[in-house]
Amino acid sequence: MWLPIVGLLIGILFGLSTELSIPEEYSNYLSIAVLSTLDTLFGGIRAHLQNIFDEGVFVTGFIFNILLAAGLAFLGVHLGVDLYLAAIFAFGVRLFNNMAIIRRELLTKWFVNKKKDGNLL
Repeated sequence: MWLPIVGLLIGILFGLSTELSIPEEYSNYLSIAVLSTLDTLFGGIRAHLQNIFDEGVFVTGFIFNILLAAGLAFLGVHLGVDLYLAAIFAFGVRLFNNMAIIRRELLTKWFVNKKKDGNLL
């Protein structure tokens, strides 16, 4: 389960250590790809904490999210409408929702462990 987090850290280190630059016309696609990746990553962490993680759902969800978001951005560019903003909004909401669930799951597990030990704080 830690493999996606290791991959994310390697990607961040690689990005910070190189002089790689993305052309401005691809910035919308890149922002959607990053949000889609983070959404899938945190969704996987949430599923793992809830003991419902499924690798097939994780991989297909990642691919579907990327294709749907890129398709919206591509269609929006050709229609002259900022449809990529819809994908950014949707992924942003899901990202914050997943983070809230992860926080609740971790706090619940922490309180349960502390209760077992006999000291709550």
